Amino acid sequence: MLGLSSNRIAEQTGINKPRILRSLAFVRQAMTRDVPEVFSGIVEVDETYMGGKWINKRKRIRDKGTKRGRGTSKQPVFGIYARKGIVWAELVADAKAKTLQPLIRKQVRKGSTVCSDTWKGYTGIAHQGYVHRMVEHGKGEYSDLKGTHINGLEGFWGYLKRQLAAKGGIRRERLNLYLAEYVWRYNHRKLPVGDQVKKLMKLLRKRRIIGG
Repeated sequence: MLGLSSNRIAEQTGINKPRILRSLAFVRQAMTRDVPEVFSGIVEVDETYMGGKWINKRKRIRDKGTKRGRGTSKQPVFGIYARKGIVWAELVADAKAKTLQPLIRKQVRKGSTVCSDTWKGYTGIAHQGYVHRMVEHGKGEYSDLKGTHINGLEGFWGYLKRQLAAKGGIRRERLNLYLAEYVWRYNHRKLPVGDQVKKLMKLLRKRRIIGG
């Protein structure tokens, strides 16, 4: 049902839209608790920026101008990708080293190889117990003979943005819930639908116990 719009679900079930929206939010909140185990081996790190189409921004924001990528007014999202096809992602305040590197230490076991681009936010990772390999996108480099790339994570960013675009725009305050949904969907994409449902039910029961 998560793949359908709230209007479509209402049509198929006969349940009123406000109740459906509350139920979907409850499911997405449960998904935020399904955090992957700490990664090891070779991982990729990167950030992306998410927000509505510029034409839909308020005039006072449009008048200030904008730019793509780092330095944009859009919401930054930081992600870590394990080469076995599992992703972890979180909304962040900015893409500075003081913000990103503690998240790497939290989600990646020391001794692992961290692949990134040359963004200064990753400078110093090699001194914190990691092997740090970089690709220079500015020079047209996207992979090397050692397998240094962030193609897996960039693939996830593309998937995430396509899914959000299909929603027709999401309020910033709800973005964390939709991010959790698509991280969860991506991480369990190879499971049969029945097994996905079982996992969701387990998460919902767990959340109900925790949340009362």
